[in-house]
Amino acid sequence: MANGTAGRNVARKLIASHLVSGEMEPGTEIGIRIDQTLTQDATGTMVMLELEALDLDRVRTDVSVQYVDHNLLQADERNMADHIFLRSACRRYGLWYSRPGNGVSHPTHMQRFGVPGATMVGSDSHTCAAGALGMLAMGVGGLEAAMAIAGEPIHVTMPEIWGIRLTGELPPWVSAKDVILEMLRRHGVRGGVGRIIEYHGPGLAGLTAMDRHVIANMGAELGATTTVFPSDERVLEFLRGEDREDDFTEIVADPDASYDVTDEIDLSALEPLIARPSSPGDVVPVREVAGEEVHQVVVGSSANPGLRDFASVAAIVKGRQVRPHVSLDVNPTSRQILVDLTKMGAATDLIQAGARIHQAGCLGCIGMGQAPAVGRNSLRTFPRNFPGRSGTADDRVWLCSPETAAAAALTGKITDPRELDMEPPLLRLPERSSVNREMLEAPLPEDEARRVELDKAPSIGVLPDLDPLPDDMDVPVVIKVGDDVSTDEILMAGAQALPYRSDIAKLADFAFVRIDEGYPERAREAGPHAVVGGRNYGQGSSREHAAIAPRHLGLRLVLARGYARIHWQNLVNFGILPLEFADEAGYDRVEQGDRLRIEGVRAALEKGTEIEVRNLTRDETYRARHRLSPRQRDLVAAGGQIPALRARR
Repeated sequence: MANGTAGRNVARKLIASHLVSGEMEPGTEIGIRIDQTLTQDATGTMVMLELEALDLDRVRTDVSVQYVDHNLLQADERNMADHIFLRSACRRYGLWYSRPGNGVSHPTHMQRFGVPGATMVGSDSHTCAAGALGMLAMGVGGLEAAMAIAGEPIHVTMPEIWGIRLTGELPPWVSAKDVILEMLRRHGVRGGVGRIIEYHGPGLAGLTAMDRHVIANMGAELGATTTVFPSDERVLEFLRGEDREDDFTEIVADPDASYDVTDEIDLSALEPLIARPSSPGDVVPVREVAGEEVHQVVVGSSANPGLRDFASVAAIVKGRQVRPHVSLDVNPTSRQILVDLTKMGAATDLIQAGARIHQAGCLGCIGMGQAPAVGRNSLRTFPRNFPGRSGTADDRVWLCSPETAAAAALTGKITDPRELDMEPPLLRLPERSSVNREMLEAPLPEDEARRVELDKAPSIGVLPDLDPLPDDMDVPVVIKVGDDVSTDEILMAGAQALPYRSDIAKLADFAFVRIDEGYPERAREAGPHAVVGGRNYGQGSSREHAAIAPRHLGLRLVLARGYARIHWQNLVNFGILPLEFADEAGYDRVEQGDRLRIEGVRAALEKGTEIEVRNLTRDETYRARHRLSPRQRDLVAAGGQIPALRARR
């Protein structure tokens, strides 16, 4: 594969080797065969219910893994009940099961299952992190993950390939997190929409596979379809350290490879960066905001998951004390890493400095614990800081590197780590990891699996009924929102809502409440209704609950300035019509409470890409358009992916 067609970059090689339909022309729909899938507990319960609805007998991928890493706090019986259900579904359908506390899905999958050259989808938007190994890995909604597990190809709009040439070497106190923050500083949260980001150039030599994971992970924050790196010597080095050297395949761009869009970063010119509250795209140099008081520092998450990230914090705080008013929380990303930190003495250094060591998992990243005090600054090595995602409505969450996080823990304020009175730490990491496979439960043999019953507690709900799209739509606008609204705001995560992730009827009570607490009640009263959104509607998490819960309340139409990729597809998957304003004036004039009408919806969809939307309240007509392929038009018309599949059978 490394000697593929002349002039091809890594992304095109990966797509070409798995292409099952369409042409690799940007903007057209293509179908891709999927080798691996990844699900996690916050989204996986719905995936397993969807597998049941699809009447699946056995997984049809090379590898499918269910991780329990998000909702680990067993505050009542529902979380453990979900975990028991997930394990039973893995045993029934033939998935690997990663037990609670084993590790965060993305780095753990990279350590145990990631294979250069493979394709993967996951019901988590940060699945793109596996691009660090030379994989084509994409976040999708749960239903698409279920379809992939069942052997169906994934359909996406062929992206442009955005080549980022890296030169130079990272200076002291600057690390991989600063590379992706620089990308966000330059291009914002919409800069990668419709693109695959591919890193290349001589600067790659200085980035380990786990450094690349940091960068690939937060490509999701740029809105990119995914991120890819070549599979080279640094990937071989990583796999050798995980006792998986035989899984290595070299996959590099051809010498004359070209890209649709280009940019270049001189790594040696970077400085410590930080994203201000409350957007990953609001990035500034740390020195510009130095001096702001800090009350919490949290280290961990899939955005900084490597041994190096924790070891660097330990080395910086070694022999020192965290400021009395600062809570330094450390979330190891896997038990394996915690073992290595312990062997190195780094865990002891952290504890003696005043850090609190938590279990291996996502925890505060998804708002499960570690919620900060209202209005107090919390610095986190996390990928996202959308409003309220931390579990605190009026939060002030900043995103930064481990070095900047450690500096703040020691000084009690935002501090450029270059200003610390110490030399940059010299890390000596083990060449071999403390490989731990004991908490991974392998699939049962097929004959034994068929005898397994799904173990459903009363808290495990059912999928909502999905009726076909009406041919004439006459619906009120129940809520209007602005630009860059995230799925965390459409359907909140955190300790209040996530325990209901298997009960859509109850979860619907949390729809849009971060923006407007009155939405659920108004939606129930209205029945079929519309939502009006701004640009990049639905950015962030792949959580399909942000489509299912409003659909349960009657949502049938979203009219927005533009969409984030995964949420747009989730709307389609559940029979919600996603239209875009053809001009700005329409968005500016529509208000909450207006009644919108579309006549002959199906004929209009088939006729072309433009549709007339009549505002009955204002006696106005707006031009709207859709980007649906013929396949997607059929899905929306049928009421979604599941009823469409049932009709075919």
